[in-house]
Amino acid sequence: MKAVALLSSGIDSPVAIYLMLTKGVEVTPVHFRQSDKKESKVRELYEVLNKYGKLNEPVIVDAYEEQAPVFSKLAEIGKGKWTCLFCKWTMIRKACRIGHEIGARALITGDSLGQVASQTLDNLLVISTASDLPILRPLIGLDKEEIVRIAKEIGTFEISIEPEEPCPFVPKYPIVRGSLGEFEKIKEALIREGVL
Repeated sequence: MKAVALLSSGIDSPVAIYLMLTKGVEVTPVHFRQSDKKESKVRELYEVLNKYGKLNEPVIVDAYEEQAPVFSKLAEIGKGKWTCLFCKWTMIRKACRIGHEIGARALITGDSLGQVASQTLDNLLVISTASDLPILRPLIGLDKEEIVRIAKEIGTFEISIEPEEPCPFVPKYPIVRGSLGEFEKIKEALIREGVL
């Protein structure tokens, strides 16, 4: 089975990809590029993960081109605190489009329940609406200590913790429990503005 996977330079998503590779899934990683350093780390992670199964070359998407117009419009209409939700939603939507182009049958993410703003149950519901592929979340029931242990075992941890620039888009107070109804209203406004 083919799948696309969101791959960041952090700890979680490489572990999620590793777990699915060991199940025999052919994975194409999709990375949203914010900086040279993060992309460089992703390429190092790819080299490590490649020995665990069928891993295709990463697809690199320019976050500034794909997502920044959405974030700017959110700020303009006074909805900047929704940036993290729209960030993940736009990532999933783009990864699904890439998935359809290559014949993928699922999308893999490094989500684990409740860790950060985009991974509360409410927010997972909202971001899942971006996908028309089944979303596989192999880390969903693991805590951070378990994920770190696996990352160390497979050789991705040291790469993931190398210093890098913080995300340039994170709002001061991100939405933690987004309402699907409110999200849909904002999404409609962004569609009318031509940025989605």
